[in-house]
Amino acid sequence: MADSDVPLKRVASRSSWQRVRKARPHLLLSRRGRRRFGVLTRGELRRLRRRLLRAHALGGDWKLGVTAGAHVAVKCKVRTRSRSASRSLPTPRSLPTLGRRQLPPCSQPPPRSWPERHVQTQSLNISQLTRDLGSGRVLFLLPGWEGFTFSGICRVTCIYGQVEIYGHIIKQGQPPRDVFSAYTHSFLTINGIQVSEPEKSEKEIRREIRALLKPHTKLEDRNWALKYLSHLGSILMLERLRTPAVDFMSSYKCASYVFRQESPPVKINPEYVTLRTVGIRRQRRKKGICLSESGLCALEELVNVSRDGCPVILVCGACDIGKSTFNRILINQLLNSIPVADYLECDLGQTEFTPPGCIALLNITEPILGPPYTHQRRPQRMVYYGKMNCHNDHENYIEIIKYVMRDYKREAPLIINTMGWVTDEGLMLLVDLIRLLSPNYVVQLSSGRGKIMPALTAEYVDFTDGLYTKSKIKRRYRPFEIQEFGNNLEFADEEKDSSSFSVFTGHKLISVHSEFICSKNEKNRAKYNRIFRDLAVLGYLSQLMLPVPEPLSPLHSLTPYQVPFSAVAVRVTHADVAPAHILYALNANWVGLCKIVDDMKGYTRGPILLAQNPICDCLGFGICRGIDMEQRLYYILTPLPPEELRTVNCLLVGAISIPHCIFRKQPGPEGTVPYVTTSYNFKLLGATEKIGERQYGNALPRYKLYQKRKTRR
Repeated sequence: MADSDVPLKRVASRSSWQRVRKARPHLLLSRRGRRRFGVLTRGELRRLRRRLLRAHALGGDWKLGVTAGAHVAVKCKVRTRSRSASRSLPTPRSLPTLGRRQLPPCSQPPPRSWPERHVQTQSLNISQLTRDLGSGRVLFLLPGWEGFTFSGICRVTCIYGQVEIYGHIIKQGQPPRDVFSAYTHSFLTINGIQVSEPEKSEKEIRREIRALLKPHTKLEDRNWALKYLSHLGSILMLERLRTPAVDFMSSYKCASYVFRQESPPVKINPEYVTLRTVGIRRQRRKKGICLSESGLCALEELVNVSRDGCPVILVCGACDIGKSTFNRILINQLLNSIPVADYLECDLGQTEFTPPGCIALLNITEPILGPPYTHQRRPQRMVYYGKMNCHNDHENYIEIIKYVMRDYKREAPLIINTMGWVTDEGLMLLVDLIRLLSPNYVVQLSSGRGKIMPALTAEYVDFTDGLYTKSKIKRRYRPFEIQEFGNNLEFADEEKDSSSFSVFTGHKLISVHSEFICSKNEKNRAKYNRIFRDLAVLGYLSQLMLPVPEPLSPLHSLTPYQVPFSAVAVRVTHADVAPAHILYALNANWVGLCKIVDDMKGYTRGPILLAQNPICDCLGFGICRGIDMEQRLYYILTPLPPEELRTVNCLLVGAISIPHCIFRKQPGPEGTVPYVTTSYNFKLLGATEKIGERQYGNALPRYKLYQKRKTRR
């Protein structure tokens, strides 16, 4: 390598451009128009250096088969202005190897004819090696400095080394992780991590790798892995992921595309064929999750302070700016060093661990490796608000947050997710939340898109009026002020004993420039949000499927629970419904199974109606499949176990609806499908042609959904 550092003297009879041109077939450069190496762009220089590193990682000599033009390329690369970027990468000579290795057969130097070289370039583009093990399993070799961005779902087992996915580190010996790189969100990337091994000889490392591979592979597979693996890399086993939840969601047309897409690429290489057996495919790195420098610094600071304490971290920003993605990465990085992290969900429209319309407090102990609909979990305390936003009902929204926060004991770091409503009254409500929750850190995400949000520093919060609170200077009267909040929005006396929060004393603002890629805009945001809410409901209902590999059962074939009228009270939270129409609104609807303080004993008949929206614990959700007026029974379909269902004494109906694909796909019944009609009467009062089209446009245009209340007359 020392010889390659000495710049070659130029020969008068041959220009550097001609020497580089002659070296092109050996370096396997891009097929773009030829140009001088001295004027290469930064991206082209990075790609050139990356290919040289890959060739060395696969066992090739730095100078093997390379003419003098290659050294000219190295010389010109060093003299460019991208020196700082190239220094961050390890030099090829500094990469340790496991002895002398040969290149795989597919990466032998191609013939000189242009068509054959073009085909060979497609099969050579492998920075990670794959080997099909059969039965939906693939052995995957990942160098320690590389990343693999993919789409699809799979089960990842780290056999040797360690890798990082979504901020979570998977080490050898740990249980496998189910990874969901769905098509509805940015794709995930598996990043290799270089770990310096203790003083081990090459023979000891090989013996260790053989022992780790033996339970999973055959002898020829182990020999293949040892032939092409550098001990700085990692060995992964990717398995095809088949679970009842995935099969349940994939059985519906509205969700069948989120996990797998069968459209083949324009050019098929051996790696694509191998990975297809698992159900994944490689994607471009730019389609993955991208964190800015400020985002990386913010994550590092928050993780460091959370190792020794229990800070309260509030994350805020506009809609679709990356708050949820930042929260997932932060939680995963926290779980690398601490056993549990607490999470407070205050975003009603796009919840992370529960169906939409909830305010919940959760203890997170497992990493988050997918979109929200892939990790629905049981909260520590949850209240069903029943709507996607809190417009015109701010007071009840704040009261519910205070009620949920009673269970927070400040034994772990708390991450607070807020709504994307940060203009006008939404910004004032956010100021109230900061004063109420008293966070130690406020992470504010911003980008060049949309309206600029003011920096929420401690001084700004002190001297700005909230929706229900006043600043330190202004003492003017504000209507609808909540008396118990006072000037600082403190907890009431009975709440101070059970809460670890104190009066707002200031916070540290961490500004993060967001570089997350988002396909939403003002025109399609409502459509995307409805799809995500439907996927979250389907993800929750997938818990109805048995965890054993059996054929899926349609929802209408499952046995529901019978709940007497006199055992539960009923309330519609988002609208005023006449008492005579309550049962029509409840039938075939999404209901929250709640527990109120009042005792339902003593009521012999029903239904029992509540006069106002209660603030109470929500134990789960279900579907009211039907109502028996003769026996006065509700038929509830829910994954809630019977011992918890016995404590439910309240049914709340909100604005969250059942996905239309559940009504449309009811195999078995002949004739008219229940709750679906093809001859809707648009002359009814309040009828409209837009009913049934609010979800997926023209997915199934010949069916129209109708409102249960109107058709039961």
